[in-house]
Amino acid sequence: MKVPDLLLKTLSSPFSELFPHLSSLPAMLTKLLAAFLLLSVFQACSRKIEDDEYEDLTVNQKWFLAPKLQSRDATKILNQLLKEYDRKLRPDIGIKPTVIDVDIFVNSIGPVSSINMEYTIDIFFAQTWTDDRLRFNSTMKILTLNSNMVGLIWIPDTIFRNSKTAEAHWITTPNQLLRIWNDGKILYTLRLTIIAECQLQLQNFPMDEHSCPLIFSSYGYPKEEMIYRWRKNSVEASDQKSWRLYQFDFLGLRNTTEIVESTAGEYVVMTVYFDLSRRMGYFTIQTYIPCILTVVLSWVSFWIKKDATPARTALVSCFPSLNCWKCHTSDGITTVLTMTTLSSIARKSLPKVSYVTAMDLFVTVCFLFVFAALMEYAALNYYTCCKKPTCTKKKKSNYSVLNVGPTSAVITINNSMYWQEFEDACVYECLDGKDCQSFFCCYEECRSGLWRKGRIHIDILKLDTYSRVFFPTSFLLFNLVYWVAYLYL
Repeated sequence: MKVPDLLLKTLSSPFSELFPHLSSLPAMLTKLLAAFLLLSVFQACSRKIEDDEYEDLTVNQKWFLAPKLQSRDATKILNQLLKEYDRKLRPDIGIKPTVIDVDIFVNSIGPVSSINMEYTIDIFFAQTWTDDRLRFNSTMKILTLNSNMVGLIWIPDTIFRNSKTAEAHWITTPNQLLRIWNDGKILYTLRLTIIAECQLQLQNFPMDEHSCPLIFSSYGYPKEEMIYRWRKNSVEASDQKSWRLYQFDFLGLRNTTEIVESTAGEYVVMTVYFDLSRRMGYFTIQTYIPCILTVVLSWVSFWIKKDATPARTALVSCFPSLNCWKCHTSDGITTVLTMTTLSSIARKSLPKVSYVTAMDLFVTVCFLFVFAALMEYAALNYYTCCKKPTCTKKKKSNYSVLNVGPTSAVITINNSMYWQEFEDACVYECLDGKDCQSFFCCYEECRSGLWRKGRIHIDILKLDTYSRVFFPTSFLLFNLVYWVAYLYL
């Protein structure tokens, strides 16, 4: 008996009982209805089978169906590949060198420490090579595996030669990826945070530029067994907004390949250089501007009267006494001490290098200008207070010294009273330099005479006037030469 007739015979009784009004329909219509029900049953069964064979997966919010049979196939492939696999031996051992293609993605750089001469870098480090022992035949072209598979196959023994410390990321799982293609190509990536050494040359500090390297190579395989090479566009960098280069600007990067010879053989060494330029904003605010203002402040003494010694050299110092503070004025100069403090602060941003940096030169010259301003007043005060040539002759006068006329003027010099008319009666003589023992003659009375030969006459009272022009002009000239030399030459 045919299946439609059998199904019709089976279903005819329920139909006649549930729908008695259909009994009057033609037999052909009844057969069509039975066939429709049969097709519906077959379609429902096929959907059930498909639901058992597939599972739902979500990738980038797109739904697709992956057969469960593929997971069993991947397990079978891995078991077959690792059955006789020796992870202690590199690929193509004894035949040809293993070629490692390298890619680096720079996630972030910084901070850079000038004192410790090191920098921190966060990278994704990718290595690609071919291992013929891991070829497989399957409908799947790529096996994407996690870190559990890394320890079961051979991987390169890459080391970072200039790293001080290196750390792999393990949260929430080890940040490692392993992909195996059906032709035996392997991709191994991991995320690393490295503190690497960077030898900074600080002669131009803080206007210096540096190239900080990241150097890596094989630890044990020489070039006859392992060769590294860069892939096209192999070094890339992320957005710099998240980088912690507080005192530096990132200028770019470049990569090189070289052969380094050692006692163990010749090794292929790969290097990535990160070019950095220091920002001057911090040091301009903290050092340069205070130094310039301190030098300018030292020039204020040139406009103060030479007799006002406390005003030109006073330094107020306070000290605790019992339960109160006592302050007194002592000799010194505030600007000199300020320059000393600024020099010490500037050196805290630097390692203890033995050469002179650009900042050291600037601070030292500023210190010399401040010190010269103090010495200027010392010279002025010394020559003003020195004795004048002795009075050897007196002019003839029509009156006695005790007979003071009404027109005589009284002046005070060194707490002694002299009559000006009595001073005018004295004739000062400088005979062969007996009275002017210095190279410079500081008195109007000594402008003429044999002693004048080989000596220069300077009006000591105008020394402040000379300094008002000389100090600002020379300091401005120094700044012009300094900034042009370090910024443009």
